[in-house]
Amino acid sequence: MIDTTIFQDKTAVYYTLGCKLNFSETSTIGKILREAGVRTARKGEKADICVVNTCSVTEVADKKCRQAIHRLVKQHPGAFVVVTGCYAQLKPEAVAKIEGVDVVLGAEQKKDLLQYLGDLQKHESGETHTSALKDIHSFAPSCSRGDRTRYFLKVQDGCDYFCSYCTIPFARGRSRNGTVASMVEQARQAAVDGGKEIVLTGVNIGDFGKSTGETFFDLVKALDEVEGIERYRISSIEPNLLTDEIIEFVSHSRSFMPHFHIPLQSGSDEVLQLMRRRYDTALFASKVRRVKEVMPDAFIGVDVIVGTRGETDEYFEQAYEFIKSLDVTQLHVFSYSERPGTQALKIDHVVSPEVKHRRSQRLLELSDEKTRAFYARHIGQTMPVLLERSKPDAPMHGFTGNYIRVEVPHQDTLDNQVVSVRLGDFNEDGTALQGTLLL
Repeated sequence: MIDTTIFQDKTAVYYTLGCKLNFSETSTIGKILREAGVRTARKGEKADICVVNTCSVTEVADKKCRQAIHRLVKQHPGAFVVVTGCYAQLKPEAVAKIEGVDVVLGAEQKKDLLQYLGDLQKHESGETHTSALKDIHSFAPSCSRGDRTRYFLKVQDGCDYFCSYCTIPFARGRSRNGTVASMVEQARQAAVDGGKEIVLTGVNIGDFGKSTGETFFDLVKALDEVEGIERYRISSIEPNLLTDEIIEFVSHSRSFMPHFHIPLQSGSDEVLQLMRRRYDTALFASKVRRVKEVMPDAFIGVDVIVGTRGETDEYFEQAYEFIKSLDVTQLHVFSYSERPGTQALKIDHVVSPEVKHRRSQRLLELSDEKTRAFYARHIGQTMPVLLERSKPDAPMHGFTGNYIRVEVPHQDTLDNQVVSVRLGDFNEDGTALQGTLLL
């Protein structure tokens, strides 16, 4: 039993880098500390504890993690500093050497953060507590409310895919999950707490069920029956795991929105093979077609990596033309970053930073064209919008079911409410459609 008296009236700050899953897990860490008596530090207040949840998806992410740690150590002198997350799991000794860091916790240890805080006395040097990849087994549940209205439900962790460019399986371990019943219970609690929308998060959520003998489709069907939750969004799902039965179910679901995020990574079959992805462009195109056949107005976001080793000019042009041909809504474009220990380092043909930048810009311009065209097709329609809290002197924003961002005049009473809105033209900066409330 941990003596929590030491934590009474202590303050903490939290800094998260990376994906929605990280933000969900930071929220759970914050809940653990609050229950032990720690409150979140107010703006400008010096904290007793700093928690940094790191990302390591790229070299830039590693650098941002180091910068964040240095900044927090400087802003909160004397604070007990805990670093966890993917960078901490992959490079614990390097993180422990950063001045001011007291404890580094790996993937298996972060859920037990309290037991590593001791009496909150600063250490002479950073301590590391991590497990080998083969020993990362536990699934730590997390259902957290974001900054606005939506909740993030962690349904799965880890990955068994080992794509050639990726370190995430080494940082988070093998695929694992909680039970469908436990996910349903967390969704019910979110509804009791006032939640209207839940985003399903994880590392490879379509792989749900490895630990429990269930399937992601089982989870989707069960969550759809939870009363009080009006909207679910599937954060990201591999194309080979997005089954036709899932697509069909979402098309007539009570609460699963016509909104998909499907990682492509490359539109070249040769590059997909070098990446060790588990599909080809034909399969990806078939999934997009199937979604659009049953949900013509579905929003489809797509992840693309440019400049991977082996991506020649010819392969990139093939990829560009393939992506251009797809009826998708938005591209999330990432420049390839070399990660130590990955199989991609064995591939010949290195793409220069200048070429990566040019390729990224072309895809970002294509993305803007596709997104704007998708928004424009909906001008004049009336759609339900879940509105989010905003400052009193600022317009309110929210999203339609198919993820069109909408801007309406401010009304305090509409925070976290689903209202009918007639969609007008683009706002001044082109980031949303102006809406007229139909109350």
